[in-house]
Amino acid sequence: MDLKGEDLPKYWYNIVSDLPDLPPPIHPATKEPLGPNDFYPLFPKECVNQEFSKERYVAIPEELREFYLRIGRPTPLYRAKRLEEYLGTPAKIYYKREDVSPTGSHKLNTALAQAFYAAKEGLEYLTTETGAGQWGSALSYATMMMGIRALVFMVRISYLQKPYRKLVMRLYGAEVVPSPSDRTEVGRKYLERDPEHPGSLGIAISEAIEAAMKDDKAKYSLGSVLNHVLLHQTIIGLEAKKQFEALGEKPDILIGCVGGGSNFAGFTFPFLEEVLKEKGSYDVVAVEPSAVPSLTDGEYRYDFGDTAGITPLLMMYTLGHDFVPPPIHAGGLRYHGAAPTVSLLKKKGIIRSVKYPQEDVFEAGRIFARTEGIIPAPETNHAIKAAIDEALKAKKDGERKIIAFNFSGHGLLDLKGYEDVLKI
Repeated sequence: MDLKGEDLPKYWYNIVSDLPDLPPPIHPATKEPLGPNDFYPLFPKECVNQEFSKERYVAIPEELREFYLRIGRPTPLYRAKRLEEYLGTPAKIYYKREDVSPTGSHKLNTALAQAFYAAKEGLEYLTTETGAGQWGSALSYATMMMGIRALVFMVRISYLQKPYRKLVMRLYGAEVVPSPSDRTEVGRKYLERDPEHPGSLGIAISEAIEAAMKDDKAKYSLGSVLNHVLLHQTIIGLEAKKQFEALGEKPDILIGCVGGGSNFAGFTFPFLEEVLKEKGSYDVVAVEPSAVPSLTDGEYRYDFGDTAGITPLLMMYTLGHDFVPPPIHAGGLRYHGAAPTVSLLKKKGIIRSVKYPQEDVFEAGRIFARTEGIIPAPETNHAIKAAIDEALKAKKDGERKIIAFNFSGHGLLDLKGYEDVLKI
């Protein structure tokens, strides 16, 4: 189901407006709530304004909407008929194709917005971290398009496992550094402990923040977790709602994989607006790796967003900021916590979470590739595995459910993971 360019949303949906009890970020020493002035030194000013905004709908600048059209938005909604036939299920399975962007994932939705606001502010570059490389690739593209630069700290294990991701970033003009690195005090500390440290998103975040704070021409850019990032991603779900309305159907089950929570939130939050206003109901499933099950097995408490303890404290489900995830191939999901908004929804019982081992999700990716013809990213395979399980449950129960998931990215630069896990 395709939408036309004129159907591109003009506003993002801000779920914070419907979550008045969302706990604020707090200062780690004083435990006092933090406000915009505490965040202006670190992030582009307009991103901070959006972070603390209570407006339900935030206007997308027309110039930015033109960039969204350029990267292929609105993205198509496909029905997985061949997968349905393979499973023999009465359920209908739909997937929102965020893999069609120039960098192959949903990440460009917020990367373009953040780079747009940074350029308008007169900044010269943005620093960031990346796990699997999808976010780093997106920010490298976005900063290039906006006429500024990117410095990317890439988690070391992914830097080694996914060599072509860093080449994509460098082709777009970014500087890419394996994390932990010798570029920062944080990085040097971890390298002293272990020169072959695999790294983590938490460590890379610490390095990127440190680098940004040392240069008044730079600010920091985050690819997940914070409110303004998830806000930008809601363009996915807003489009999907229009597409289902055009089809005359309504999904029963909504699924997305979760690391920090950006693609999951972007897809599901516009639907959850109905739930929060008591105008509808959905079964909403957040899918995690068994190796990093923040929502499923973590504690709901205040914790740092990074490993070194540089960030404010955020109320979230967390495995602990010093948790170092195993070196699974779904690098984008190797994060110790989950977005505060996503965490609060889980705490309230509005969404649920499941976890799967790496072998099971890669097998789901193989099934999808052989039925639908698209090779998914390791992260996306988690959502596919959950969709398959829900479809098989519908088959067992004889129910004609409508299942929808966010196809967050392709896996054409993740083939080493398929080779290693599936032994093909």
